[in-house]
Amino acid sequence: MKAVVIAAAAALALTTGVASADEALAKKNGCLGCHQVDKKVVGPAFKDVAKKYKGDAKAAEHLEHVIVNGSKGVWGAVPMAPQPKAVGDAKALAAWILSL
Repeated sequence: MKAVVIAAAAALALTTGVASADEALAKKNGCLGCHQVDKKVVGPAFKDVAKKYKGDAKAAEHLEHVIVNGSKGVWGAVPMAPQPKAVGDAKALAAWILSL
């Protein structure tokens, strides 16, 4: 029983560390100016994005493209501006968003 609790605590610590690192990456790239993990700001909550694309095999590739090139009309009238500076981080950001 004690081993199970320790393993669960270790998994939680690893998960929290990964989430923090990727949230820091989102902050670095300016994503958090328009998005939050749990609530809609200007753009949708990252968890809502993950929910929308759950089970879509092409979701990660699509989100990478949207992060770098922007989008219009998917989540309402406000377009997402292109983020070309995020090109090196887009794959990691898309994977993190879809993991939420």
